[in-house]
Amino acid sequence: MSEQMRARSADAGTPTRQDYGDDPLKLRETDLYQAEYVQGFVEKWDSLIDWQGRAQSEGQFFIDLLKGRGKTRVLDVAAGTGFHSVQLMKAGFDVVTADGSAEMVAKAFENGREQDIILKTVQADWRWLNRDINGKFDAIVCLGNSFTHLHDEADRRRALAEFYAALKHDGILILDQRNYDAIMDVGFDSKHKYYYCGDRVSAEPEYVDDSLARFKYTFPDGAVYHLNMFPLRKEYTRSLMMEAGFQRIDTYGDFQETYADYDPDFFIHVAEKEHHG
Repeated sequence: MSEQMRARSADAGTPTRQDYGDDPLKLRETDLYQAEYVQGFVEKWDSLIDWQGRAQSEGQFFIDLLKGRGKTRVLDVAAGTGFHSVQLMKAGFDVVTADGSAEMVAKAFENGREQDIILKTVQADWRWLNRDINGKFDAIVCLGNSFTHLHDEADRRRALAEFYAALKHDGILILDQRNYDAIMDVGFDSKHKYYYCGDRVSAEPEYVDDSLARFKYTFPDGAVYHLNMFPLRKEYTRSLMMEAGFQRIDTYGDFQETYADYDPDFFIHVAEKEHHG
């Protein structure tokens, strides 16, 4: 983390507004994410997602996928405000809920409690995942376009190695990402059909190049927040997973097995540690 960012994230108390300094496009660091998720943004995150709309749009996809493969113990490594952890707990899975942001972890626990679900939460940075989380898992889910927060390839490789090590020998990793190929090659056109179903909330790229996608989030009350992310190309993500040791990867486009390359808003990769085929 740069001195500039460290000073800002160590600000007295909990920062309520984002501070990207004089040139936001220069901030391309993995450690940035903890300072980006300020309390005000975290509080609004659920209106961006719209839990009900999201549950309807993705249906039983992850639940059926995990149950179909006989997986029971799941680590949600990018839990955010807890949507998938809560859905999986309700479906009977044994879930550990983790996020790198303390604000997100606290919000996830609060959201679970409101639905009479007590989440097992832990703040954990993926690059040191196995230091902070014990035991092995049948499955790891890394959802909500979270892997994009890793700006350095060394961090991406390290995180995937940590995921691999935290899985049982026949474990699977489910990781999703925005369709950055479409954003970079043909321009941004989100249907918001499956992800970010919030009403009157917009999430769109303000600036894109080969190593930065700066997204702007606008809320009905006029509040505006940003995230600086790395634009992952689909085949690049798949190759990183293979190089981390995963033996087979199936990629879905907006929950469908067949799709045209630029059509989906999101890709979902399902990677097997050991292929039984």
